[in-house]
Amino acid sequence: MPDVYITRISKFLPNESVSNDEMEQYLGLINKQPSKSKKIILRNNGIKSRYYAINREGKATHTNSEMASLAVKKLFDDNPDEIKDIDLLSCGTSSPDQIMPSHGVMVHGWLPETNNIEVVSLAGVCCSGMHAFKYAFMSVKSGEKNKAVSAGSERLSRILRSEQFEEEVQHLIELEKNPYIAFEKDFLRWMLSDGAGAFLMENKKNPDGISLRVEWIEAYSFANSKEPCMYMAADKLPDGKLKSYKDFSPNEIISKSILSIKQDVKLLSENIVKLGSDKLKDILEKRNQNVEKIDYFLPHTSSCFFEDKLADMLEINGIGIPKEKWFSNLSTKGNVGTCSIYLMLEELFNSGKLKKGQKILLSVPESSRFSYVYSLLTVC
Repeated sequence: MPDVYITRISKFLPNESVSNDEMEQYLGLINKQPSKSKKIILRNNGIKSRYYAINREGKATHTNSEMASLAVKKLFDDNPDEIKDIDLLSCGTSSPDQIMPSHGVMVHGWLPETNNIEVVSLAGVCCSGMHAFKYAFMSVKSGEKNKAVSAGSERLSRILRSEQFEEEVQHLIELEKNPYIAFEKDFLRWMLSDGAGAFLMENKKNPDGISLRVEWIEAYSFANSKEPCMYMAADKLPDGKLKSYKDFSPNEIISKSILSIKQDVKLLSENIVKLGSDKLKDILEKRNQNVEKIDYFLPHTSSCFFEDKLADMLEINGIGIPKEKWFSNLSTKGNVGTCSIYLMLEELFNSGKLKKGQKILLSVPESSRFSYVYSLLTVC
């Protein structure tokens, strides 16, 4: 089977960069009060700026699918007519604009320059962008496709706006409880942001410049043994099971802000680093991959808080990677979920730093029910 190469990488970030001090101007105040947890969360996550697909009044400036399509178009800035040669579009997101039609076909709808092609949508959280990448990789590897595009994108800012929680706050006030949303909801308001990225994959290298040969992609889920940790459009019951939004009344969906994103922070801290590093050790041993030969390590982390914990756990497992080999842009781009790994690799790919023969290890965890995807690339 042919080798598969990432020949181009692009990104689209909406509007202007938003600093920490400006966040509540975009997301709004809940109960007209500044968040009590904001400063603590931002201090720990290390994010200094991010991008939102909304303006200061909370009005949307872009849809998720539109941003993904703009990232795809940027792959062909030097030769716009080449976009007609795409024969696969593979899209991943955790925040589609609608339940139906699928996210992928909505992205395709923004690309009238393309032909009638295969389009797939990968659902999930952070790993869905990597699953989209793997589908495109396998399609080229098998010889089914010649020019495949994968994309990861998120638009979460609208559901982080304060008005999404007003009914819940009023309900809590009536019950004479603390009139602030629960920490597992407020926590994610200061973590997430918007954007899109895209890879072009082909069965031949760039005639000019560098390419990234995809050596392998490995994906694993721990949902068989771990309960949900991050969830949306559901509520978590005492036994750890999820109750779907379909089983709540319309009033309950609003009063309990069921459609907001929630994170079980305790479950996250107990599992996310250990499960992932243990599995990575198994993969590297199976692949007979010497960790010392890795030149760049690109770990998607939701927060800088986890970086030292991940470094320590890798060291314990005998697969330590020196921090000087780590590459991340979390502090300047924020946590863009499924898109983050695209933004990291795009920045490194276009930085001028890469040299032929270098190895790049991608690491993407997903806390929703603890899934992980890893990939090894070679600069050529």
